[in-house]
Amino acid sequence: MVNCCGLINTNKEPVPLKSVEVELEVRDHVATVVSTLNYENKEDKPLEAVFVFPLPGDAAVCHFSAKIGQTHIVAEVKEKQKAREEYDDALSSGQQAFLLEESEQSPDIFSLSVGSLPPGESASIRLEYVTELAVQADEGLRFCLPAVLNPRYQPQGSGGSEGGNVQVTSVPASLVPYSLSFSARVSSPRPVSKVESSCPLDPLQYLNTEQTQATVKLAAGHKFDRDVELLIYYKDAHQPTAVVEAGQASSKPGTLMGDPGVMLSLYPEFPQAVMSSVASCGEFVFLLDRSGSMSGARIKSATDTLLLLLKSVPLGCYFNIYSFGSSYEHIFPKSVEYNQKTMEEALKNVEEMKANLGGTEILKPLKHIYSQPCIPNQPRQLFVFTDGAVGNTKEVINLVKHNSGSHRCFSFGIGEGSSSALINGLAKEGGGHAQFITGTDRMQPKVMQSLRFALQPAVMDISVTWDLPKGVSVTALSPPITALFQGQRSLVYAQLTGRSSEASEGCVTVKYSLAGHPSQNQLHFSLKPAEDTGLTVHRLAARTLIRSLEMEERERKGEEDGGVKKKVVELSVQSGVSSAFTAFIAVNKDNSEAIQGPLVRRNVPAARMMACSMPGRRQKFCVAPMARMKMCSEPVPMSCGAPVMDTMDMGTIRNAGVVPCSLNASSSESRLPKQPPRDPLLQLVSLQKAAGCWVLDPALAAALGKTSEEVEKPKPASVNQEVWATILALIWLHGFKMDAQEEWELLAMKAVSWLRAQKASCVTECVEAGNALLGCIVQKDALGL
Repeated sequence: MVNCCGLINTNKEPVPLKSVEVELEVRDHVATVVSTLNYENKEDKPLEAVFVFPLPGDAAVCHFSAKIGQTHIVAEVKEKQKAREEYDDALSSGQQAFLLEESEQSPDIFSLSVGSLPPGESASIRLEYVTELAVQADEGLRFCLPAVLNPRYQPQGSGGSEGGNVQVTSVPASLVPYSLSFSARVSSPRPVSKVESSCPLDPLQYLNTEQTQATVKLAAGHKFDRDVELLIYYKDAHQPTAVVEAGQASSKPGTLMGDPGVMLSLYPEFPQAVMSSVASCGEFVFLLDRSGSMSGARIKSATDTLLLLLKSVPLGCYFNIYSFGSSYEHIFPKSVEYNQKTMEEALKNVEEMKANLGGTEILKPLKHIYSQPCIPNQPRQLFVFTDGAVGNTKEVINLVKHNSGSHRCFSFGIGEGSSSALINGLAKEGGGHAQFITGTDRMQPKVMQSLRFALQPAVMDISVTWDLPKGVSVTALSPPITALFQGQRSLVYAQLTGRSSEASEGCVTVKYSLAGHPSQNQLHFSLKPAEDTGLTVHRLAARTLIRSLEMEERERKGEEDGGVKKKVVELSVQSGVSSAFTAFIAVNKDNSEAIQGPLVRRNVPAARMMACSMPGRRQKFCVAPMARMKMCSEPVPMSCGAPVMDTMDMGTIRNAGVVPCSLNASSSESRLPKQPPRDPLLQLVSLQKAAGCWVLDPALAAALGKTSEEVEKPKPASVNQEVWATILALIWLHGFKMDAQEEWELLAMKAVSWLRAQKASCVTECVEAGNALLGCIVQKDALGL
């Protein structure tokens, strides 16, 4: 019997991390997170513990401290190499030290080294960060506490080693030997309508009668075996706001931390007439992850989604579908015009797609897509679907930013552990929109919302102008806004220099061109600083500026200058916010007695999704059901190994230690589950023609739950078969699938346009006969006819 789980702790060595406590404070759309990690050394030797963990990609880590016994030490931000040297010097001289650093490859991975913890001693590490909460398709704000550090796929030949050489050990989440407690406090100027989670929660407790403040806790017994996702909903969420925050008293006026800062939340409202129109041009490029970890429900959901997308693309557009793993494929050599022939060919290919392409090398297909010349008057829209975590996140995002002038990028993170830095970064730099699909979420409504965004007229010539009292000047800290979507938030950070009376007011105007017409939105705000914001706005502003500068530094790669890097280090040290070039270092200089004995290094396991490795394939990960993965004592329909995530050079995780099981594939075929019947909605959608109509045939009758005779008999004599079939399909969608309207709305609009073009008579008679046949009461107006 072979153990396929990749259990690392064969010697049952004690792991020093005992518990994690997380307190979340949400103010409107900004979150402050305080994590306390409690360590205990139960061994008889001094210990160095290394804990590698994920954080949200746009988090600004702003505080790090440690408590050992009664001694409390607060970390400082220093240039990374200096911090590493100080840490090493402290350990070699027998002092306790702590080092927290961000991966140079991926901004959502951090490594915490806890050095020289004496035998029997406990240490409590406190980590604080602030982050913006992203707006979801249903207007909820999403907070995610990542638990899963998925294997990061490092492209072949990319090196990726870093000075830290931090190892990460991975064990099945059910065996993670530390507990988690999690509580959240939410406050907003608007009432909190509800809080939902992917994990069981205790009931929401309101703290005031206006319901603008509430608390919620994770139900007891959570194993931290998956991300803790919180969705927060406010009433009337789409109100533009401005928060002015006083500068830090100890900082020099004229510096980012010394001056007041302002954070603007803008929600542009576009005229309904413009929004109801759908573009009939565009080049749609769909890029699908087919690495091993996409197997099972993920690839099925993704291919179903591609079906809906292909049926919803308007006539006159161009499209292509790429898929990738360790290699990449495309259906057409270059994007083709969307018509019945090309749609059928693409769908045939999509139906055959499996998660069988190995690792997650996204850079090569992206480079190939960008190497294709753009089609005149067909704006390029790129849709990226991945569950992936890649080791070269910053390089991928850089490539998208470099090509942002020629396309918009919409990204979808599928499943637990997809990298928020990658998914949000692709959309942010590509002027698009990011969505996360976790737990039992259906992918289709989220993707179709992004398609609606892509079909909206592109907002051009965006500018932000300020009108401030005399003596007050403004310095923008955010990069220029490159994309605006109806109802989607845009954040702007700025530094205010000079003095004004507290009663004075500022105004900001966002001007843009929409469908060829100049438009603008204005926001008036008080310059009086808000109370109790701490330095949240300043830290988020510093993080925004640091990210922009880091990207500028990467674009300069190879050029001798160092000025940008120096600026990042200065800003990071001044603001106390982490960066790729700095680290938090804390040394306990009070322990007068040097710690005796050689240091034992222990890598604290990070929870992970169970992974399998296929024989003959390098670094191919697939998510397997928990129960089935316990032991491979009997054949299962895949060869299964134990990819031990052995070394991680801060951003590189190599797949090593694979123990293949000897499995008899043919004997297991009979155990494969039968394909479930296709979803009735997808069944009907799959029959729609590219032009928007349906054909009256036995397949349509079966999708409507009728026989061919039952469907043909009530057809009014003067009406042609395609008009009758299309009206029946529309009645069925409105009568039985209103709960999934977001999914079929665009293809129904296409059907209505087709019907109008036919100038068919007897439409009222058809609707009445169709209602009688299907047992519905759908009005002609509701169909858009």
